[in-house]
Amino acid sequence: MTSFAPDSIVLNRKLPLWYQVSQSLRASILGRSPQDPLRLPTEEQLAGHYGVSVLTMRQALKELEDEGLISRHRRRGTFIEPHARRGSPVRLLGSVDAIVAQQSGMTTELLDHGSAPVPGELAEFFPDLREVSTYHRLRSDEKTGEPTNHARNYVRPELAARIDLDDLVRWPMTKVLRDVVGADISRITDTVEARLADPETSKLLQVPLLSPILHYTGVTYDADGRPLDVAVIHYRGDRFSFTVTLDAT
Repeated sequence: MTSFAPDSIVLNRKLPLWYQVSQSLRASILGRSPQDPLRLPTEEQLAGHYGVSVLTMRQALKELEDEGLISRHRRRGTFIEPHARRGSPVRLLGSVDAIVAQQSGMTTELLDHGSAPVPGELAEFFPDLREVSTYHRLRSDEKTGEPTNHARNYVRPELAARIDLDDLVRWPMTKVLRDVVGADISRITDTVEARLADPETSKLLQVPLLSPILHYTGVTYDADGRPLDVAVIHYRGDRFSFTVTLDAT
């Protein structure tokens, strides 16, 4: 029986290995195609794929099992739950794969795309550009069809020229830039604040005008500290929460 093939990951030794592996596998599961197999490779095969011990792999799988994304059966193997959805907030410990996992697992509609002058509030991130490429997407719960967030990405034009629009419907921008375009992503800076729904957000997310929403701004930087993409996302306040854990060491 063919097994599901998860994405690869470059591990950061400063973060818990089981956490990085669980988030990478989680993102792969939530971003899979309908035709992908549901059976996962064995613990030993997965451990070899990620370059970790079987004990670390087992801890990562337990995290996903506790969340309901996979089920494990003695002698039969480990399987992806086909209708499982994210049931708890992602714990952001600094992994890019955690960002990818947070954004995955929903139906995505590309509302529009094109070029536009750099917005005044984002000028500090693109001081060398007059225009950026823009993408506006609406994400909905795959099971209920209920809209959950709408996102605008502002991307450097030289990167946008290598983006396939079909990939943006399947995957988050972070994954497309890193794994398809090949951008060297070094860090993402997130800002989350409470705001009130404006007319556009109220209409797209089907919430009352001036109801509470979460306003997220994520800036993706390359290894030279240059911003590659700025994501501005409006989340329904009743559908999302963010938990950030800071390591004191």
